[in-house]
Amino acid sequence: MPDWNAEQYLKFEGERTRPARDLLAQVPNTDARRVIDLGCGPGNSTELLMLRWPAATITGIDTSAAMLRQARERLPSQMFVEANISHYAAPADTDVLFANAVFQWLPDHLKQLKRLVTALKPGGTLAVQMPDNMDEPSHVMMREVAHRGPWREELAEAARARDMLPKPGIYYDALRPLCTRLEIWHTIYNHALDDAAGIVEWVKGTGLRPFIDPLEAPQRKEFLADYTARIAASYAPQADGKVLLRFPRLFIVAVK
Repeated sequence: MPDWNAEQYLKFEGERTRPARDLLAQVPNTDARRVIDLGCGPGNSTELLMLRWPAATITGIDTSAAMLRQARERLPSQMFVEANISHYAAPADTDVLFANAVFQWLPDHLKQLKRLVTALKPGGTLAVQMPDNMDEPSHVMMREVAHRGPWREELAEAARARDMLPKPGIYYDALRPLCTRLEIWHTIYNHALDDAAGIVEWVKGTGLRPFIDPLEAPQRKEFLADYTARIAASYAPQADGKVLLRFPRLFIVAVK
């Protein structure tokens, strides 16, 4: 899959950053000295960590060179490293591992969460937020268009890969033996966007990428036209003409 488009992602920076703020508010560490932002993206979440712990050493980790370029431009005084979370080992003195909307991309993410919590020092915290929206129309329609169009074979793998997150009890049973404190909860956001095209622009920066990035320009245009029509039929406008993008997210705060 081609590299991320930081500009596309940041079209909805305020909405995308809100879950990071909500997650950070539940991290109990008051005097963290070393903080790692896993999947830091363009640095919007890293900036929140800087404000929370101004004296800490904060490092952003991401696999996307494009996202890291944006992060370095935004926060030139901070350290950003290109690395794969699946193989990343945090320094032994890490106080907080913060991960906003990244682990859902890893097929073995539960294994990785256990690994990271196990490696934390006592009192260290792993704080995670993941979209849990595979059953929402925004994502159901992606799979429908992928299955029914002339690109069916080309997009078969992307359509199969759109699995829902495990139930909260799965996370609880896996992580509770490793923790002194474990909090798991869902929040449903209802983002007011201008119209159905706004929803398409939102997902073009994230979940729609595995479906449209493999396609050549003419087929991508055809896919997006079909998808946009389905989104318009699924999200009725409100009284003021806006549409509400319902967006469930799963939160985990695990203290070693």
